[in-house]
Amino acid sequence: MTELQNENLEPKEELETQETALVTEEVVAEEAEVKEEAVAEEVAVDEVEEEAAEEVVAEKPKKAGKAKKTVEVAAEFDWSAFEKGDTTSAAHTELENLYNKTLTTVQEKEVVNGTVISMNKREVVIDIGYKSDGIVSLNEFRYNPELKVGDKVEIYIESLEDIKGQMILSHKKARAMQSWDRVNLALDNDEIIKGYIKCRTKGGMIVDVFGIEAFLPGSQIDVKPIRDYDVFVGKTMEFKVVKINHEFRNVVVSHKALIEAELEQQKKDIISKLEKGQVLEGTVKNITSYGVFIDLGGVDGLIHITDLSWGRISHPNEIVELDQKLNVVILDFDDDKKRIALGLKQLTPHPWDNLSAGLKVGDSVKGKVVVMADYGAFVEIAPGVEGLIHVSEMSWSQHLRSAQDFLKVGEEVEAQILTLDRDERKMSLGIKQLRQDPWGDIDNLFGLGSKHKATVRNFTNFGVFVEIQEGVDGLIHISDLSWTKKIKHPSEFTSIGAEIDVVVLDIDKENRRLSLGHKQLEENPWDVFETIFSVDSIHEGTVVELFDKGATIALPYGVEGFATPRHLVKEDGSQAQLEEKLDFKVIEFSKAAKRIILSHSRVFEDEKKSEEAAAKKVQAKTTKKVVKQVKENTMEKTTLGDISELAALKSQMEADEKK
Repeated sequence: MTELQNENLEPKEELETQETALVTEEVVAEEAEVKEEAVAEEVAVDEVEEEAAEEVVAEKPKKAGKAKKTVEVAAEFDWSAFEKGDTTSAAHTELENLYNKTLTTVQEKEVVNGTVISMNKREVVIDIGYKSDGIVSLNEFRYNPELKVGDKVEIYIESLEDIKGQMILSHKKARAMQSWDRVNLALDNDEIIKGYIKCRTKGGMIVDVFGIEAFLPGSQIDVKPIRDYDVFVGKTMEFKVVKINHEFRNVVVSHKALIEAELEQQKKDIISKLEKGQVLEGTVKNITSYGVFIDLGGVDGLIHITDLSWGRISHPNEIVELDQKLNVVILDFDDDKKRIALGLKQLTPHPWDNLSAGLKVGDSVKGKVVVMADYGAFVEIAPGVEGLIHVSEMSWSQHLRSAQDFLKVGEEVEAQILTLDRDERKMSLGIKQLRQDPWGDIDNLFGLGSKHKATVRNFTNFGVFVEIQEGVDGLIHISDLSWTKKIKHPSEFTSIGAEIDVVVLDIDKENRRLSLGHKQLEENPWDVFETIFSVDSIHEGTVVELFDKGATIALPYGVEGFATPRHLVKEDGSQAQLEEKLDFKVIEFSKAAKRIILSHSRVFEDEKKSEEAAAKKVQAKTTKKVVKQVKENTMEKTTLGDISELAALKSQMEADEKK
């Protein structure tokens, strides 16, 4: 100001008047500029200032009053004090406040409203009314693909100026600060909101809602089952907030809820018109192993796998595919009409109705095995026309076997029609009828005494069932397995599946059974054993089995005998042990019963008795000889003492005889 006085050489009072006028003009211009921004932003700055100045004078008396007051304050302003650094005067403070009100004030770490003034593929330029504009990444607006210039958006001011002088703004953080309030409000008001599907996750999708990552369950994406979640990634959709967990800050949204109300009404309309036998068009919604779910337009029905085709199928996808449209017939539904049974095959004629009228019992037919069971096989002779071959009609054999032993699924077979019921749509077939019955000529094929090889098929406690050839079975009684061995169970002698030589003993045509023998292939050894194992003969034997009632003794030539416990006592008083070899005496032999009774104790007992008997015999002879000599030589000279001696000798001899 001093320099200005020196240059113009004017009095101080006149200079102050000019400065006051200049200040007044600046204040009026600033007021006009503020008004201009509020009325018409697109008008040029110079034109806006002129129009604002006119409006301030003509239309806004109050503003003019403020401007007049500002001029008055400026006129009263103590410039000399200002030059000296004094800024405490009331006029100075009021002038500074009026000037500050003409500027837009923003602060860091707060949320303000901004205006989109331009945008490109990567960035959005935002005007928040500050001296410079800010830039926000376009990625923060992914949830709103319809963003355009002029839209108002919420902005969080991170920094008014970084080291490069750039203002740092964030739309994502602004949304996050207010997101929970908005989410809760949306839940309370049942509001429809928009969200951006970010990615897949286990069981559903992650959705960006107001900057919060919400969970969209797979079941809540649509009323139809979703097979490919990836097609939804990157899309913006409308949702409803269905659940909020404040403790874990979890949000669950649903798109399905938006369309359920409409579908529920459609469902009610459809259900009210349902009738059995009604034909409707539907769409394949889901395919399972047991059937197909059909969408009838908001109502689901099930076509069971057995109602898809008249023929046998292993899986419904052989007939239908997903999203396929087809006509179905209503077979049944419950009282609430919530479970609807549908049919597809019922829309076509039954194959039995097209079965040839000339087909009759006894005819031969060809078909394919479609189902196997233990009791038989189902053969399809035409699409939808099946006959059952019972396992008993697969072979002439009477031996119990499973149907899987004869046929398998997919096999082509020829069979004879045994029964045919067109009304019940049932048919029974047989395979064995196309082969000759071996029992028709059994006498010539397997006569009495004929020898054959057979296969062991089964065991019983009383014998072995064998099969000589298919359809010809026989029984070997356990007593006809061996001449010599005592067999408790047939499994001790042979095994299932083994081959065994047999001879035909008897033929039972009525029951289709043969009585067979195995031991009869050899001569009866008991004719020879009768001469070898005679009673009282002694043989070496081995104890092969011990039990309570005695022991089994293995003798030479493969024959076995039996000994009771008291006949197993050895000479020292101990009992015979298992696998011990001892001498045994035959005390009983029965050819008819094929039984030999043995005794070990009798061997040494009989020997002892023989020795004692021989000793007594010798003693008796000696005594008689002495008596005779006494009688002959001393009879004449006998005295009383001699007579006494003879009497004592006689008593001794009698006592010895008693022993």
